[in-house]
Amino acid sequence: MSGPNTDFDPVEVTPLKSEEVEAARNAAVAAIEAATDLEQLKAARLEHAGDRSALALANREIGALPPQARKEAGKRIGQARGAVNQALARRQQVLEVEHEERMLVEETVDVTLPTDRLPVGARHPVTTGSELIADIFVAMGWEIAEGPVLEAEWLNFDALNLGPDHPARTMQDTFWADPADHGVVLRTHTSPVQARSMLTRTPPIYIACPGRVFRTDEYDATHSPVFHQVEGLAIDEGITMAHLKGTLDHLVSSLFGAGISTRFRPSYFPFTEPSAEMDMVCFVCRGTGLATGDDGAADAASCRTCRGEGWIELGGCGVVNPRVLTACGIDAERYTGFAFGFGIDRMLMFRHGIEDLRALFEGDVRFTTAFGSEI
Repeated sequence: MSGPNTDFDPVEVTPLKSEEVEAARNAAVAAIEAATDLEQLKAARLEHAGDRSALALANREIGALPPQARKEAGKRIGQARGAVNQALARRQQVLEVEHEERMLVEETVDVTLPTDRLPVGARHPVTTGSELIADIFVAMGWEIAEGPVLEAEWLNFDALNLGPDHPARTMQDTFWADPADHGVVLRTHTSPVQARSMLTRTPPIYIACPGRVFRTDEYDATHSPVFHQVEGLAIDEGITMAHLKGTLDHLVSSLFGAGISTRFRPSYFPFTEPSAEMDMVCFVCRGTGLATGDDGAADAASCRTCRGEGWIELGGCGVVNPRVLTACGIDAERYTGFAFGFGIDRMLMFRHGIEDLRALFEGDVRFTTAFGSEI
């Protein structure tokens, strides 16, 4: 039996040839040096130093060599892989420095700017709407008057010619404070402010009275037990219905745009005589009663805002009843005046296209934010 062959076996695997190993190393180093960012360097690492790279596959072939050739081949492959890893480390360090410098320039944050971590708030539309109406009257030379929401029965009813048997005094229409025989109510309109002003001021009087009022209405899309009114009162010598119409025309044109006119329909209120319901021309269809398309042309369908009528009811008004003047200590023979009252919430619904009155009172910040911070 012959012994083991200790002579050199010239068998050599092609990937382990020195020229092949050197070419793979040079290709890897060149690809690494050519990488311009960390993503490209990662791709070069996977291609030239990963498990499927040429040098990794060559390293696996060492086992196919005779024992006498393994040491030399292993040394050759190890040195090539070491050179590739060193090139990777050097390029990694350079590209990380460049990346950080680029981030400092491109992602600079000015820490002196106001933070946006807290959401931007918004003023409630009832507040801004009330202030806008007040500004319109102040610009005409009027004053803004205010009064308490818990009011004396005499000022809320008797001074305004609402007799003891008037249905508005019943529990079905008015919130009475306990005990009921003390004659204190949550005001049902802002007219008591007018009565207070007539009792404490000397004509001429020109006041607007915005504020909250309370009635025992059901809470639904068009009614609320708490809502907002603005009432106006003008007392002077020679005041007529013509002054009233001119004032209201100016108010609605300021709120809804130029060219919006008003009309009066006969009505009845205890504190004015003669009295009228005031309508304004629909600010959407401009009185045609027809819907308008995107191109501004009239459509055959009815206007949704005025329901095809061409007019929108806004509120009540009239010449101040002489009995009210006398009850408040004003000479009805010398002075005349006019008064009116409109719902602020109703005007806001028209002005902003709000379909449900409850949206004004439910406190949803998403609703209020849509109106911004109008001043």
